[in-house]
Amino acid sequence: MAKSKPSEIAGDIASLSFEDALRELESIVGKLEAGNVDLEKSIEFYERGTQLKSHCEAKLNAAKSRVDKITLSADGSVSAEEIEIS
Repeated sequence: MAKSKPSEIAGDIASLSFEDALRELESIVGKLEAGNVDLEKSIEFYERGTQLKSHCEAKLNAAKSRVDKITLSADGSVSAEEIEIS
C-alpha cells in the first residue's frame, strides 16, 4: 500500500461507493479483531481503515446535504425543498 498523508484519501478508496467502502472497512475490522495479523500488516490495515472511515463519513455528509424536506400544505398538496443539514 502506498503511503499517503493522513488527510489524503487513496485514489482507489475515493472511487468506492459508500457500500463498497463500508464492506471493506467491516472486513478490515474483522481481521484486526481476530488478532491473526502481524504488527506491520495491522498497521497497514489500520491506516486503510482510517481512510475508509473518512470516505464513508464524507459520503454520508454529502447524502445528508441532499435530503429533501417534504412538506404538506393546508390544502393537502405535497412539496419538497432541498435543505442543508449540519
